Amino acid sequence: MPAALTLQSLPLFPLDAVLFPGGLLSLRVFEVRYLDMIGKCRKAGAPFGVVSLTQGSEVRQPGSQEAFSKVGTLATIIDLETPRPGLMLVRASGAQRFRITSSDQLKHGLWVADVERLAIDMTVAIPDDLKGTSDALSRLIQSLQQRAGDASPMPLQEPWQLDDCGWVANRWCELLPLPVALKQRLMELDNPLVRLELVSDVLTRTGITT
Repeated sequence: MPAALTLQSLPLFPLDAVLFPGGLLSLRVFEVRYLDMIGKCRKAGAPFGVVSLTQGSEVRQPGSQEAFSKVGTLATIIDLETPRPGLMLVRASGAQRFRITSSDQLKHGLWVADVERLAIDMTVAIPDDLKGTSDALSRLIQSLQQRAGDASPMPLQEPWQLDDCGWVANRWCELLPLPVALKQRLMELDNPLVRLELVSDVLTRTGITT
């Protein structure tokens, strides 16, 4: 596999959440292992990997074991604040998905992994029978824009791609209160049209679309 498609010793941030490509992630970082990792990533302009926890908790507990999904998403830091020593407020953007080929936990608790990048979603136009999912997201974005301010920034980032299956499906996956395991399965799907079809079923069942 070409070197450009692999990353070695990628630092991982296991979370009770799923980061989708094109999504936004806000973090309050206070554990030493992650303070050091975020600082190094910011200085080097390098990404870190976000993976969803399948065992353990976000904050390391004595004697606890952490396990996480093998497919995650690269995160790039777009904003970093340090309101006080020992605390970082981070905003990151989801980039390309990856699959872990091997992982190791370092002495101070940080996980690192060798990964292979997964293919970026193909751009697929939204078919007529799924237009309702895009229209509903457009209305929601307009509502969020009206309420957004300095205290509550938009949870989505431009550019809006309301005619693209993958982008619309990913944004709904982030906004809907779905179980983490379901979000993970949706994120791992390689076909963006199938992902949107499944999201559309959820929206219909909850009455968001008809």
